Amino acid sequence: MNVLSYNTERGQLLIPEYGRNIQNMIDYATKIKSREERNKAAKAIIDVMGQINPHLRDVEDYNHKLWTHLYIMSDFKIDVDSPYEIPAPEKLKEKPKRLHYPKNSGKYGHFGYYSEKIIQEVTKMEDPEEKAYFTQLMGDLLKKDYLTFHTNNVEDVAIVAHLRELSGGKLHLAPEALTATNTILKQSGIQISNNPKRLKRKKSKKRKK
Repeated sequence: MNVLSYNTERGQLLIPEYGRNIQNMIDYATKIKSREERNKAAKAIIDVMGQINPHLRDVEDYNHKLWTHLYIMSDFKIDVDSPYEIPAPEKLKEKPKRLHYPKNSGKYGHFGYYSEKIIQEVTKMEDPEEKAYFTQLMGDLLKKDYLTFHTNNVEDVAIVAHLRELSGGKLHLAPEALTATNTILKQSGIQISNNPKRLKRKKSKKRKK
């Protein structure tokens, strides 16, 4: 009579990706008394582990990874001659260091921190023609950034006012010098709606049909 066993009654799978059979093989190899036979069993298991997870071959130091997994799955109890340094359990359980992300933020979120930094660099330019050229570019960039984050149109007067403010009053641009809104929209692939309520009504009618 076959006796069924349930997963809840079996030992824990320390690395589930390898499956129950590999875990059983490692548990068995750990208990082999002969060191020579234990080493042979470990190498055979490593070969099978590599066949089960061929994607690991793309990982740097492929074999080292497999041997580390072998030790982890044996709960660091297997005593074999590994070609690599035996990993310390404490080292593997260490939590990764917390990454500190930059908290830089510009005065206006939709313009972006780096746009404001570039504006500061433009203010330092000494060549009048070069400065005028980049002032024009930054004006258009601010306008593009604004249109990206807002669903309705933008006043050119407001954009040049922001440019003047962000440059500390050092960069001046006439509103008519900015590239036309339609041109920026086409170049950037931005879509805006001048009448969001009307757009919603059109969509709701289609749904009723």
